[in-house]
Amino acid sequence: MELVNILAEAYAEKYTSPEDAVLKQINEDTYANHTQPHMLSGHVQGKVLEFISCIMQPKYILEIGTFTGYSALCLAKGLQNDGELHAIELREEDAQLCAKNFSQSALHKKIHLHVGNALDIIPNLPYKWDLVFIDADKTGYIAYYEMLLSRLNDNGLIIADNVLFHGKVLEDNISGKSARAVDAFNRHVAEDERTEQVMLTVRDGLLFIKKKK
Repeated sequence: MELVNILAEAYAEKYTSPEDAVLKQINEDTYANHTQPHMLSGHVQGKVLEFISCIMQPKYILEIGTFTGYSALCLAKGLQNDGELHAIELREEDAQLCAKNFSQSALHKKIHLHVGNALDIIPNLPYKWDLVFIDADKTGYIAYYEMLLSRLNDNGLIIADNVLFHGKVLEDNISGKSARAVDAFNRHVAEDERTEQVMLTVRDGLLFIKKKK
């Protein structure tokens, strides 16, 4: 299902500030060489993440599912001088690409890459998170959310990606394990009295979640 008019997407990209050289190269290399390039956040969404991070100026950022590293580098641009971004990637092959891509950036010393299952890794990271970006296995979204909410700073923000899941969550009878999991996650957050949220129709959908005061 086409969620956003292709011409509108092209127009938005045209009038969005350009990627830096490193991001542009990652974008091009991912589409040229990876079997699943659509998983990349991309230019416009990447700039949204960069803007949010730069406005918030977080000290600790967590990214669950870093793919080839594009979104992590966008998020890292807003880090405080002594800040850290911890990126978790399950797949060894993608983690190797991340490490290579991170090394090309001046921000690489602020980024810590962890390879493995996020549910095993997160409990061993002793931080209160200012900004969390979830873009991993959809069946794990609720577990990630519940694990992280108590460790989110009071003014922190969780951003979940792919919450429209290619339009499949809009179907009367949602098919597919991942689409059903995303729909369940969206309902879970909406019904949670601890938080409030706003869903944006950027690319494949972004859900912004923060604690209630």
